[in-house]
Amino acid sequence: MSQKSYDGSTSLYLIPTPIGNFDDMTLRSIETLKLVDVLFCEDTRITKQMLTRLDINKKLISSNDHNEESTKNLAIKYLEDGKNVGIVTDRGTPIISDPGYKIVEEVIKKGYNVIPLPGANALIPALIASGVNPLPFMFYGFLNAKKSKREKELENLKNYPVTIIFYEAPHRIIEMLMSVEKIFGERRIAIAREISKIHEEIYRGSVHDVLEELEKQEIKGEFVVVVEGNKQEVNFDDLTIQEHVSMYLEEGLSEKEALKKVANDRQTSKSEIYKMYHIGK
Repeated sequence: MSQKSYDGSTSLYLIPTPIGNFDDMTLRSIETLKLVDVLFCEDTRITKQMLTRLDINKKLISSNDHNEESTKNLAIKYLEDGKNVGIVTDRGTPIISDPGYKIVEEVIKKGYNVIPLPGANALIPALIASGVNPLPFMFYGFLNAKKSKREKELENLKNYPVTIIFYEAPHRIIEMLMSVEKIFGERRIAIAREISKIHEEIYRGSVHDVLEELEKQEIKGEFVVVVEGNKQEVNFDDLTIQEHVSMYLEEGLSEKEALKKVANDRQTSKSEIYKMYHIGK
């Protein structure tokens, strides 16, 4: 049977679903789908097809980027009524470049359990098959669709010495790679498409080489882009204090941690960095 909540109370379950090959559905995910009383899902039609295949019938509620502000309150109401709640997306793991975060945030605030299940996602298979150094790595997700904003994001990332993983849609992949080449230069990359599906492919090489390969063919499927980190020594003198601190904030560090790292990078006191950072804001 599926694991029940840690303390026996009703809980929110984050349930991964296959990204391509249906055999990637775990037994635990199936049992948890049976356990929950209601499912919040990105597209009820896609989730209904999956449940029909599993011979499972559940109440489905559409919850996506456009209505999650309201559905989070509905999820709380179900939990208050003693119902177990599940979240699924169309494919893969909830919240990773998919809806679900606002519901989870609210459920945690209200003191209910959030139980994540391991399962299918696109970024880890792409990383381990890329041939690019896997550790350390940073998952970024989708870059902005607008060229100027996308290239500004890449400018902020170009000095990171870690492997960076992006997601990209087929109609934007060429433009996205052109921006990567322009801002990052000729780094090693790997691009995986249609992971776990019949037409799964991985392209490896320099940004220029992969671009040339993709431009020769019809582009279909969702893409995971794995980009080698910056191998050149970063001259922190080229960054303002604000840019230097922001670099670490974007990695997920707290302001306190970021200021400490900047002080260490620049071989100066944390109090001095703190003062300069806040004066310049």
